[in-house]
This record gives sequence, structure tokens and C-alpha cells, in this order.
Amino acid sequence: MQLNEHVGIGMTSQRTRDRLVARLSDQGIDNIALLDVMRSTPRHVFIDEALSHRAYEDAALPIGQGQTISQPFIVALMTQVLLSHGKLDSVLEVGTGCGYQTAVLSQLVKRVCTMERIGSLQEGAEQRLRQLGLRNIEYRHGDGYVGWKARAPFDGIIITAAPREIPKMLLAQLALGGKMVLPVGEDGNQALQVITKTAEGFDTEPLIPVRFVPLQSGILA
Repeated sequence: MQLNEHVGIGMTSQRTRDRLVARLSDQGIDNIALLDVMRSTPRHVFIDEALSHRAYEDAALPIGQGQTISQPFIVALMTQVLLSHGKLDSVLEVGTGCGYQTAVLSQLVKRVCTMERIGSLQEGAEQRLRQLGLRNIEYRHGDGYVGWKARAPFDGIIITAAPREIPKMLLAQLALGGKMVLPVGEDGNQALQVITKTAEGFDTEPLIPVRFVPLQSGILA
């Protein structure tokens, strides 16, 4: 099953996706390639069928195991910030979840290395992404705090859950000039941040207040 075969009907139709993309554009998402990917990627296949009628709302939705699929605006914003200096060769995603952010990234970068600590989510996402024909993705069931040293350095790192502090082991896996986009802070006091690695160290820029599930250490089946 390929991306373009998931046309959808009713609340999952292409017209509904087009309306979502129009809202994203109104909210300041102006990367044309990213908007095209958001338009063509079937978000409804990444969530439970019972919630498919809400797939193209700009809202986070539950995906099980106490995790969520991020709202489309946040997916788009994090991706746009990550790609602000052009197309990247290698990106580490910490927190595969259902695989929606992975799917968006994989259509815009050369290679995505994605990690998920919950084995059942990782397996489901991998199956879903392979069925969609997305082949430039490497998968790992592992602790996101540790990262993926064997694949480093990365041109970009995106973290889809919120650590209380910026993980130093992940900063060490960022290439010179690379960017890390992540939410940081405790529940109720989180901010989306972008960190750029320079020859002198790291530049940190806060973006907007956000609310993400916490980034946990360790792995689960």
C-alpha cells in the first residue's frame, strides 16, 4: 500500500487534508515541500479507526500506551525549523510513536533514524511505514536519552517528548551546524526550543509554549 492509495472519504478525504494544509499556511508554515507532504500523508492511518474522523483536526490524539500523536501544526513547525537551512542528509527522531512524524520527515530528508522505547509502538509504526512504501528509515527499539551513537553525527535531531533538561548525550551526537528541535520542561511549563551546534558551542532559541508527554528513560516491550 502506497501513500497515494490512501485517498480516504468523508472526514479523511483529500478535501479535508487540503483544509488542514490551508490552516497550517495561515499559521505561518511556508515551506512548500513540507506543506505538500502534509497534504499527501494520510494521518488517519496512524491512529485508531474510531478516531479517524478527527485525523485532520489540528489536535493531538491518543495512540495508546499513554502516548499521543502530535497536533499537525506542531509536527509542521518542528519539521520546518529543522529544515530551515535546507534539506538534510541524516536525522535522528527520538520517539517514533505511531510513525506520523517519521513519515513526514522521511519524505523530506535523505535518511531518518527513528527510536522508540515502547516495543509495541515501534513494531506497529515500522509495519505501517513499510506498508506506505517509505524505505529510507532505520528503526531502533531503545532508550531515546542514549540516542544512536553508531549512526551519529546527525544533521538534525527531533525529539517528540519532553525531557526536563536537554539530554547531553544527544547534543554530543549532533553534527557541527546541525539543529535539535525539542520540547523542554515539566508538564505545564514546557517550551519548544531549537538548539544549533556551532564551533563555539550551542545556541539555544525558545520558540513557543507547548505540551508534550514526558520523555522517559529505559525500554518497554
